[in-house]
Amino acid sequence: MRAPGIYANHTRLFELVERRAPIVKVAGGFGRLTGPLFSRIGYLLFSDSRGGRIRRWTNPPPWGDESVRGKLTTDRICSGEPQGITFDHQGRLLMCERNPGRVVRLEKDGITTVLAETYRGRRLGAPDDLVYNIDGSIFFSAAPAPQSFRVRPRGDRQEAAAMTRPAVYRIPRSQIPGPIRLERASGECGRPTGVALGPRQNRLYVADARQRNIRSHPIRDDGTLEQGRVFAEFPSQDPGIPGGLKTDEQGHLYASGPGGLWVFSPDGAHLGTIVTPEPPTNCGWGRGFRGLYITTGSSLYFVGTRVPGTRTY
Repeated sequence: MRAPGIYANHTRLFELVERRAPIVKVAGGFGRLTGPLFSRIGYLLFSDSRGGRIRRWTNPPPWGDESVRGKLTTDRICSGEPQGITFDHQGRLLMCERNPGRVVRLEKDGITTVLAETYRGRRLGAPDDLVYNIDGSIFFSAAPAPQSFRVRPRGDRQEAAAMTRPAVYRIPRSQIPGPIRLERASGECGRPTGVALGPRQNRLYVADARQRNIRSHPIRDDGTLEQGRVFAEFPSQDPGIPGGLKTDEQGHLYASGPGGLWVFSPDGAHLGTIVTPEPPTNCGWGRGFRGLYITTGSSLYFVGTRVPGTRTY
């Protein structure tokens, strides 16, 4: 791998990230991190997947360099392995979990509501990432569960824990009490990982770890997805796979991938890479949707940016 730093394929990258922007290590020593999410209240959440916890990084005022002054605490102990997290428009935490595979919502009173755990009678595999759409629906990615998850005891018999195929799913908004209807939005990806909305929230981007590319899907007026097209590819052989995605207000896309955080123009051109000390797993906007937190296998990093991120909550 290259030394950490900002590597440009085009000078347009420096309109988004300073040429010598420091990549600051915020915290380390974890098992596997993902899903950085900054609350409007003023703290950062991220998933410590192997630790089974949602961690909180809090900066006391006055706020200066948010990446180096703060306190690390445990925000929530999870029953499964937490993956991607986000907020809805009411500020409730939405979370993907593996083993068992499900998508949950943490209510304001602390109760956990299960939004999705089966599709057509079969358990979900391994939900990975999710995003909350402006219409109140939720898109999330899921792949078949790893072999170690496949068989779980239930009473005196064995039950397949997850048999669903890799897909992007949609949970439509509903005002009607009762079971939540789950839709299979797309099955085009071999192993869908990160998902992100475009700045106008009329397009969904999906990272595919198997085909090593990102697909772009227009979103119809009824919230369903049109057939996708390949938006960008990852030809690098550096360590790491396509993972978490974010977009900014100008339509640029930031994707964790081999060797670092790849930055793409709105038309899919690779502008350059923010090379991190470890292969990244995900990324998320900081305070005021400015600056990017980047998670890796064991650490959390921060890099400043010049263009605000897309607001989805």
